[in-house]
Amino acid sequence: MNDTSSSRIDVRVCTETPRPRPRDQGHIYVRAQQGRWQRLRRRLGWGLMLLFLLGPWLQWNGQQAILLDWEAQRFYLFAMTIWPQDLTLLALLLMVAAFALFFVTAWLGRVWCGFLCPQTVWTFWFIWVEEKLEGSANQRRHRDQQPATLDSCLRKGSKHLVWLLIAFLSGFTFVAYFTPAGELAKGLLTLSAAPWPVFWVTLFALCTYLNAGWMRTIMCTHMCPYSRFQSAMFDADTLTASYHAARGEQRGPRARKSDHRAQGLGDCIDCGLCVQVCPAGIDIRDGLQYECINCGACIDACDQTMTRMGYEPGLVGYASENELAGRKAARSRLKILGYGAFTVALLALLVLTVASRTPLALEVVRDRQQLYREALDGRIENTFTLKLANKSQYEQQVVLAVEGLNNPVWHGPQRVTLVPGNVMEIPITLSLAAPVPSIPARTLVFVASTERYQVRTDSRFLAP
Repeated sequence: MNDTSSSRIDVRVCTETPRPRPRDQGHIYVRAQQGRWQRLRRRLGWGLMLLFLLGPWLQWNGQQAILLDWEAQRFYLFAMTIWPQDLTLLALLLMVAAFALFFVTAWLGRVWCGFLCPQTVWTFWFIWVEEKLEGSANQRRHRDQQPATLDSCLRKGSKHLVWLLIAFLSGFTFVAYFTPAGELAKGLLTLSAAPWPVFWVTLFALCTYLNAGWMRTIMCTHMCPYSRFQSAMFDADTLTASYHAARGEQRGPRARKSDHRAQGLGDCIDCGLCVQVCPAGIDIRDGLQYECINCGACIDACDQTMTRMGYEPGLVGYASENELAGRKAARSRLKILGYGAFTVALLALLVLTVASRTPLALEVVRDRQQLYREALDGRIENTFTLKLANKSQYEQQVVLAVEGLNNPVWHGPQRVTLVPGNVMEIPITLSLAAPVPSIPARTLVFVASTERYQVRTDSRFLAP
């Protein structure tokens, strides 16, 4: 018979009440936190939210200033109208945004996720409503562990009602960027809106309610691709929310005025506040984790505790891997300089493209059924269709002319008025007196001029 005394495990019965954790059965009870990073996050969040809600109601020259009209294939951005031919501007804008995100991520980690991402802004807004109507994190946890009462049902019902109202407002505002806001509001209030706008408002309202109210950081952890590939842009000098283990360990409770160093303890008193305020429910003391969104809530919670204990703040703070290891951090490095240079170059190209953009377009289409014809008086005629597009938001008086031919006769209008956003097709005929020089095709230039702009387009005059 084998001796099993060496494998015996001693069991100690713990009579202490375990400290509440923020994650109970998969639900995270986020504790409210104050501090400089939370003030910054809230101010940025409320500012961005205000811009989002007011955007569709801004007016410019009597019309909606920001309107992405997919049906008419035109985007209105204040004084500028973007047409399908101008999609290079959209491509440049997306590239500027991408490289700016790479630059910020390599420098400051997931600061976009923690302070500017719409998912984060809406999530903290919903958590704020939850706290106002249901109480603190401990109160919410206690109510959920107790049988349902009239008070708890009223509180939860009010919370979900406010969430749905916020979600509907968000869905309406989003769709109002693609459908005139006034018409959409009138249609919804009078129950006369078209089916598709109603569908999209409902869909985006439902997505907002589920994402910010129920899924929250699950979206960031399991569905957002950014949390997966962000590490490719990190290096040893990237600033992230970090725990200074060399200073904090060994953890443990102590009296506020005791000499914790003499007790073999570090600065961390193991209060757990950094975990309780984290919207992702992670422990920053376990090191860098992909769930962390760099919102700084754990930093403010730890600084609050350090100040109360009389210790130096910064036990949890924004630091790089090199700084945690006691090495000097390199703020200017090749990756940062490269991302920054690409961002600036693309931004300069975007500004140059917008500045050189002419709000008048001219296209020339030849008559393909009859390349040329001979009139009764012997003159050689070519027929063209001039397509003029007013890409501005003001009326334009356009004068048409042709260059490259000797004394051509112009049959058709040579002065037209284009209303904002109008596309006009103008059939015209050019004729030359016989005999036409023996060159079968002569280059000509059509010119469309206004008081401020001139557009030129090449074509050919064909003859026998």
